[in-house]
Amino acid sequence: MSEPTAEALDPEDAKLVTLARGAAGRVQQTTGAAVRDGIGRTYASAAVDLPSLRLTALQAAVAQAFAAGADTLEAAVVFGAAADDEGVKAAREIAADLAVYAVVGKEVNRLG
Repeated sequence: MSEPTAEALDPEDAKLVTLARGAAGRVQQTTGAAVRDGIGRTYASAAVDLPSLRLTALQAAVAQAFAAGADTLEAAVVFGAAADDEGVKAAREIAADLAVYAVVGKEVNRLG
């Protein structure tokens, strides 16, 4: 049985794939991430790799949501790589039942 594709996702989750791809592309990186909070706001980011600050793309997107006052998350997408453990851990600190998807190419893997 093959993995589902990004096109097979719910439209709101598919939007997160688009946002994660765009976040990566804006800064010429291979990975990006996006999250949706409990009221439908979305946050997207590529990784932050500065000498004094390193965040995975998912950590950065979660940080944006948290800083904006999100008290829950509904879904998260990591594009271009398997989801990172630290980013997933941060997201699940806000919402334990969060749907997390890793998208590599057009294949989608739901994590937990």
